[in-house]
Amino acid sequence: MSNLTLWEPMNEIISLRQAMDQLFNDAYTRPMGISGVSTSPAIDLYQDNDNVVVKAALPGLKAEDVEISVTADVLNLRGEYKQESEQKDATYHIREQRYGSFERAIRLPVEVQTGKAKADFEDGILTITLPKAEAVKPKMISIKAK
Repeated sequence: MSNLTLWEPMNEIISLRQAMDQLFNDAYTRPMGISGVSTSPAIDLYQDNDNVVVKAALPGLKAEDVEISVTADVLNLRGEYKQESEQKDATYHIREQRYGSFERAIRLPVEVQTGKAKADFEDGILTITLPKAEAVKPKMISIKAK
């Protein structure tokens, strides 16, 4: 005896839509490495009245493994995660540790004084403090009453 299956054309349309949604979602997210783990460091960028501050998560790296360069409005971070020696007699079930070089260019929201930039590295977090250029700092204007 044969089984008959009811064909539902709407199911195929919905799955096509889901596939297209996934395609667009993947196209507009941060690029991933071969293993599916991003090799680009995660950052936080904020500013106050005097400084622009960038914090980058760089677990497993040392300060000497990272290069920082800055122009008036772009900060560049470069580095490399070195691959540990592979266990020859082991079978890996999951490998999510990132390795390889990375480079990230971050457009700064305002012009900064590149000569006065400071960088600190503690517990895998790189904190870069960039003083704002005098031209973009907020100015207080006093009001004189008549």
